[in-house]
Order: sequence, then C-alpha cells, then structure tokens
Amino acid sequence: MKNHETQNAPGRMFITGATSGFGEAIARMAAKAGYALALTGRRSDRLKALQAELGDAVQHVLCFDVRDREGTAEAILSCSADFIPTVLVNNAGLAVGREPIDQGIYNDWDRMIDTNVKGLLNVTREWTPLMAPGSRIINIGSVAGRQAYPGGAVYNASKFAVHGLTQAMRMDLLPRGIQVAQVAPGAAETEFSVVRFKGDEAAANAVYGGYTPLSAEDVADAVMYIASRPEHVSIQDVLIMPAAQASAYHFHKLQ
Repeated sequence: MKNHETQNAPGRMFITGATSGFGEAIARMAAKAGYALALTGRRSDRLKALQAELGDAVQHVLCFDVRDREGTAEAILSCSADFIPTVLVNNAGLAVGREPIDQGIYNDWDRMIDTNVKGLLNVTREWTPLMAPGSRIINIGSVAGRQAYPGGAVYNASKFAVHGLTQAMRMDLLPRGIQVAQVAPGAAETEFSVVRFKGDEAAANAVYGGYTPLSAEDVADAVMYIASRPEHVSIQDVLIMPAAQASAYHFHKLQ
C-alpha cells in the first residue's frame, strides 16, 4: 500500500491513543501526507514530544482517558470549534492479563472493556454528530475479534464487540455519507505485549520469537490507505497478519 499523498486532498485526522504503537505511527504518516492532526492520549509527556517532532501538523494535543466520558466530551468540545475531523481513528485500546476465565482479574476486565468498547463509543458519540458527508471512521480491531483463543476471553469479547460495532456503525451512518472501516491486525510488535504481561519484558519478547511480526508502521500504512481512497471508494475491512501467522493461534516459528 502506498501513494497516500496522491489520492484525496488531506484533511483533518483525530487519533486516539497516539502516544505509542499504532497511533504514534499513524500520526507520523498522516503528518507526512499533509493531514492536520489532533492527537490524544493519557501520557502528556509523550504527546508533547510527538507534537514537537511533527510541528505545525499538530493543531491540538488532548490529554485525557477515553474511559472518562465527561473528560472525553470536554476534550472534544475544546477543539471542535476549529477542528472537526474528516478522519477519526479509534485506536486507543489494550489487553491486560492472560488468565483463564475462572481466574480472571476484575480490574483487568474493566480496563479492557472500558477502554476498548466504551472508550470507542465515547469518542464516536461525541464526534459523529459533527462530522460531514465524506468523512471516515477507522476502528482498530484485532484478529482476536474474529477468533477466540485460550487466556484471551475478555480481550476477545472486547474486540468481537469492535467488529460488531464497526458493522452496525457503518449501517447507521450510511445515510449521512460517513464511511466506517476496521483494520484488524494480527501479531504486531509494539508495547501491546508489555502492557498485557504487566511489564514482564521477557514474556512480552517471547511472543515475537521465531518469526517477524508486524510493525506499527505496517498497520499505520493500512490505515492511511483507507483514509486516502477517493470518496466513492469504501475499504470496509482489512485483516492484516505477519506472513508467519495463519490465525489467532497458528504460527510458523523458526526454532
């Protein structure tokens, strides 16, 4: 996928979870393509560093947690007077823990459901009434939203919800001319596994041993491809995997 700068004229992109991983990579590619950006996240130091790197492309930096409905509404209101996105990227999300369902930790479950599902809903509900025909919403899903696996029950449930929400949102917003897409990555080497294993870097690194995983830039490239299509073209769903991965639990790893 390429030629992000030769399709539609760049517009305004609002990216949640821009402080690392996919969100950070999307921000860099979008800035290069000429988009005006609003970047959000919970870590103000990282947001400020990314703003300094990307310069005038960044019009708004908003430090808030998508789980906080009132805080989300206030942050969006603060920038909506002069910045209504033509592309909304619902990227904020995480996995926490790998316990089986009978040993699950309630706080971990709440973090995943409140971020991955309610957070996406909070941001989408605040922006969609303001978005114009021709706008696009791109939700970051996961192969875990297509196929369940042991130790992933609640994360699976949250990403299955994103998959279903994306389809229903597409139907709801069709009369308004707002396209809704999903990018669903397989194994990608970002901070994802470090968060999932609660800082255990050895366990996180083991996830990616024996094969070449996706990079954040691979996923960002798919997002930018969707965002840059002509208005009459709707890329609705992209499942993107490393070559060594055939499903949520089938890998070909070199020993």
